[in-house]
Amino acid sequence: QVQLVESGGGLVKTGGSLRLSCVASGSIFEINSMGWYRQAPEGVREMVAISRSDGTTTYSDSAKGRFTISRNRAKNSIVYLQMNNLKPDDTAVYYCNAVGVLLTNVPFGSWGQGTQVTVSS
Repeated sequence: QVQLVESGGGLVKTGGSLRLSCVASGSIFEINSMGWYRQAPEGVREMVAISRSDGTTTYSDSAKGRFTISRNRAKNSIVYLQMNNLKPDDTAVYYCNAVGVLLTNVPFGSWGQGTQVTVSS
């Protein structure tokens, strides 16, 4: 009932930048938070950044100072991740996550299909 579609991944050299986008759609009443997670090959999925409806954000230690999460002001259902000064260790599949409430007053938590980010040395 909730679809998340990511875009913006790709191949970039060390020190380069990428901007990821995620659009949420479906029978959504409200979104409480949207965030980005990543999973490297043979690794576990880890939090990168979260943006909450109260305006607060949380970043992983590796993302602090290099990545910025933001929400579209007009549409609360869009989240971006600006990634600067990328490093080979940032190579992973990046997943968008949204948590909120459906129109049926049922809570939801949904994931996108993921977008590949590859940083070459």
